Amino acid sequence: MRSNDEIINVLTDLKDQQQISISELARNVGMAKSALSRYFNKTREFPLNRVNDFAKALHTTPEHILGFSESDMIATIYDQLEKSRQQIVYDCAKEQLHEQNHPNVHNIEESKQTYTIDVLGAVSAGTGEWLDGQQPEPVTVEGPLPHYDFAVRVNGNSMTPTFSDGEILFVDKVESASDVRNNQFVIAEINGNAYVKKLFVSNEGVRLISLNKDYKDIIIHDYDEYRIIGTVVI
Repeated sequence: MRSNDEIINVLTDLKDQQQISISELARNVGMAKSALSRYFNKTREFPLNRVNDFAKALHTTPEHILGFSESDMIATIYDQLEKSRQQIVYDCAKEQLHEQNHPNVHNIEESKQTYTIDVLGAVSAGTGEWLDGQQPEPVTVEGPLPHYDFAVRVNGNSMTPTFSDGEILFVDKVESASDVRNNQFVIAEINGNAYVKKLFVSNEGVRLISLNKDYKDIIIHDYDEYRIIGTVVI
């Protein structure tokens, strides 16, 4: 693994090559400019728990920033897991290796298979929808299906072109705010209304971003009743 100075040198080279300013990088990783400046001045240790955010903002990989090969990175993560979780990783890797060595000839048929799912209601890409109390709507969709906790339907156009009006979204439930990363697509409830938006958190507060510029972002105030219900499975 690279030393702190080496990590900062890599980040500086990437930032300069892509002509990204400190201010822009700070916005993209959800940090204060002053904090970021201390990292680049090497007066403060780089936060290793934020390497994924920096990798995404600088269009690279965590492995490149930290100086790991992919195999090193996987081994490092694996060694930190509890025994029970290591077994899950091992079983998953074994299954992937089997599928690689024995291609599933039924993939085409499976992709055409249809499933009936319960859609729990509509989330607004505009003015807000009520999720509570709605009766699940049975909907037929083509497989394969992702792993998800519940499904909702988009109502409105503020998240185009990523999500369209009427599109069904698959969602993972969120137990706590720590489960959510900056710039994820989330299902958020604000004063009883449910929205699908892109989350952006900074020192100035929480902003729920609309991708369609014809719609305003939603800024969360102290007086709002606000919680994140889930993250959209992409």
